[in-house]
Amino acid sequence: MLKYYEPRLNLSSPEQQNIMGIIVSLHDPVDGEILRSVIEELRVRFPYFYVKASYNGSDLITVPNDLPMTVRNTWEPVSLNSEESNYHLAAWKYEGHRLAFELPHELTDGAGLFPYIKSAMFLYLSKRTGRTFDPTGFRLPGEEIPESEIGDPFADVDFQAVEAPFYRQKPVPDCFHLVNGMEIDKTVFYLKLPEERVMTYCRDKDASPNVLFSVFLAKAARRYDPSSEKPVTVFVAVDHKAILGNHDNYRLFAGNNVLVFPKDMDLNDITKTCTVARGQLILQAQPENSLWEIKERKRMLPILSLDIPQASFCVSYPKNASFGPLDAYIREMYVVTTLKPITDVLCELTCINHSFFLAFMQPFSSVKFFECFLDELRMAEIPCELLSREPLRMCGVQGMKS
Repeated sequence: MLKYYEPRLNLSSPEQQNIMGIIVSLHDPVDGEILRSVIEELRVRFPYFYVKASYNGSDLITVPNDLPMTVRNTWEPVSLNSEESNYHLAAWKYEGHRLAFELPHELTDGAGLFPYIKSAMFLYLSKRTGRTFDPTGFRLPGEEIPESEIGDPFADVDFQAVEAPFYRQKPVPDCFHLVNGMEIDKTVFYLKLPEERVMTYCRDKDASPNVLFSVFLAKAARRYDPSSEKPVTVFVAVDHKAILGNHDNYRLFAGNNVLVFPKDMDLNDITKTCTVARGQLILQAQPENSLWEIKERKRMLPILSLDIPQASFCVSYPKNASFGPLDAYIREMYVVTTLKPITDVLCELTCINHSFFLAFMQPFSSVKFFECFLDELRMAEIPCELLSREPLRMCGVQGMKS
């Protein structure tokens, strides 16, 4: 039987596919041959990403995959767990100045994936530029992999003593939605915003980036459909591992805190709105809540469907996006995921080189709501540069063969 912290793959159900990836844009064109050599070199340091699916009795597990991981010179998707991906559950791609790595979200989260991307860029840029960079803070081949990175992330926790927290915000079942069911024209907008202006605005309005963009989404929803009486809800992604003090482990233990903006809430008072939203987050982002969440996961209950709408929007902001000495070679960085009906719009924030980069993802091609969101940024006098717009093209996972 699977242990509670092992990936719970669900490859036989296409509706449940949940892929994530990181996109990095460099100042110089990508050299595919160097990238391929680097990816194979990293196999020994990050063996948990070089895997394929296999059955162990009735459990679908990951096992080592000795075949090369695909590195393709195209932005077109490839099917993971198939012959074209050498049956890997992950794949690289590059095109022009940018490159990306994609894999099932069940294998890891942003906090677990970023060290791998960071190390890949360290080796790639070392070879590409011929320079010697300070290796401090990078996970490189030749190092011993610590147990804290690959073992049970909560081995020292006495879950028998964990009690239910006093406060837990539950999702609102009948909340504001932009769409009814998933559409096919998934679209991503890539935005750039100045870090100094965003953070100054956050300080002035008693906000954090997570809270601020949640408030902007709520205001955009009211602008988009002022007649709707339904509350706007926003999932704010959290990392239970980090809350409980384990920042090394690669495994997925992400969750969502819930911000609720009822119809009668005056969203025009930005400071008051941000303060209320921060209070909601503070109540939920307590160690007691994370401990209870992990205790519940240890029960190995059935996985909740990602195809049931649960929130209006989602905001995610992994806060470790620094490449140290490599920052000067990196132009942009984004986190992307496949869109699921669990939420209508997903905003993934990263911050590097004094700029915020926002991947604004939606399951439709209309720009009406996106323009409402841009209007909120303009009203806040936060400069915003739309760098590109394109279809959201990500890998899928081929189901297990009988």
